[in-house]
Amino acid sequence: MSIFRYTASIDNTIVNAFQPNLKTRGTGANCGQADVLEVYSIYGRAPAATSSLTTGSQELSRILIQFPVSNITADRAAGKIPGSGSVSFYLKLHNAETSKTVPRDFALEVAPVSQQWQEGLGLDLENYSDLTKGNIGSNWIMATKDQTWTGSAGIVGGSYLTGSGNPRFKQTFDTGLEDLEIDISPLVEHWIAGTKANYGVGIFLSSSFEAYYSAPNPGAVEPLYTGSIINNTGGATTSYYTKRFFARSTQYFFKKPAIEARWDSVKRDDRGDFYYSSSLAPGPDNLNTLYLYNYVRGRLRDIPAIGSTGSLMVSLYSGSIKNDSASLDKLILYNGATALTGGWVSTGIYTCSVAVTGTTDITTLYDVWWSGSGEDPSTNVTEFFTGSIKTKVFGATTDTREPTYYMNITNLQNRYSPEETARFNLYIRNKYWNPTIYTKAKTTPEHIPVVSASYRVFRVLDALEAVPHNTGSDFATGLSYDVSGNYFDFNMKLLEPGYEYGFKFSFYDDELKSWLEQDEMFKFRVVDYEY
Repeated sequence: MSIFRYTASIDNTIVNAFQPNLKTRGTGANCGQADVLEVYSIYGRAPAATSSLTTGSQELSRILIQFPVSNITADRAAGKIPGSGSVSFYLKLHNAETSKTVPRDFALEVAPVSQQWQEGLGLDLENYSDLTKGNIGSNWIMATKDQTWTGSAGIVGGSYLTGSGNPRFKQTFDTGLEDLEIDISPLVEHWIAGTKANYGVGIFLSSSFEAYYSAPNPGAVEPLYTGSIINNTGGATTSYYTKRFFARSTQYFFKKPAIEARWDSVKRDDRGDFYYSSSLAPGPDNLNTLYLYNYVRGRLRDIPAIGSTGSLMVSLYSGSIKNDSASLDKLILYNGATALTGGWVSTGIYTCSVAVTGTTDITTLYDVWWSGSGEDPSTNVTEFFTGSIKTKVFGATTDTREPTYYMNITNLQNRYSPEETARFNLYIRNKYWNPTIYTKAKTTPEHIPVVSASYRVFRVLDALEAVPHNTGSDFATGLSYDVSGNYFDFNMKLLEPGYEYGFKFSFYDDELKSWLEQDEMFKFRVVDYEY
């Protein structure tokens, strides 16, 4: 559950472009209900009309989008997304194919809007005939039906925060067919904290790509254009027409503008894959991470005496020669210390890491989680949990490793509700595992935890990738593992109801330094039970 999407609540395209007569500008036009959003710059389509305007005309289009930040704030308060610094927020707009010319080699800027604005009811992106005329809606001149941009007729094309402390973002485009995807985490965190008001963002060409115009008296209103054009002496004398994105009113579920929250929630619990330290392994691979999950009546809860900041200690014992948990007779030392310090991860989850050296013929270790004033968990302490660990030993081999896996989602259902978050458990083993008649039968079959694994989701009907692999720094599609195997949580709100979807998995091969997608595919449907 490392990806949440928040679809835009309002959006609009505002322009100062000419209407077809090349005399009247569509500055009063509103496109708040159009299913696409446009950014462009047109230079010189109309000739100079006054002595003060000695060059060609300037025509611009800009995008306004606002998002439901209150929903993000509520999800953080509910513990559904991590705190500041542990999650990234990406602004995502999807390219809309068009028969019009597509600009190349340009840059778009994203800037926070500095005042309230209205979406409006206009549709016309061709002739700009849907004029607000005092009705609700923003346009090139007006932020609302009663308020100009920043309250001054000299400011047009939107009002944006400037200066230090006001984050702006930029993305370059090569072919003009790319989606827009920018990490705007600093701005979203300001919105969540309330240090900046959420009026959304404006998206427009960087100033060097917006069309050139030099006002005869910068700051004054050019008589012919009644303050509808922008003084830009560093602008372009070529055109960039036209970059289109899908708007929030598009019929395509996966193409709507959104802020996507991503974070790495992978937990690598080595209780089922615990190794003794060995000279065959580098330092980091000798380290084992253990987790404690404190469930109370089926829900994770912090240990009252520990909370999220208290001291939690962990000690390891070797059992008796019979590996009997009732006889914890040898306390394992760590550089002279009798215990490790554990740490809080999230509500009800604690962890510690340890490298163990010593006699490797002890096949079972026992971890005791405790707190207290003493140095030894046998006195003056409160014990919270005692677990068991089956140990392994690193070993070399005489042949190269070519791992091939068999895998299955053991709890996959045929249908899921769009309102639920489901946990999927994977069973993974070597595909060509060949037990002999001497192999001891077990109620729980052997499995292999895959350290680096990722999932993706696609729509079966047309192979549209609904959730692609995200294996970068956020690792939002990573799989965790514990003593029972690999697992991950998935929020079904990411998928459009009424369709069949499939999971595919990739494992990272450290020898090849690449991700290898596995053959298996696991299908399911998302069904809105209200219908």
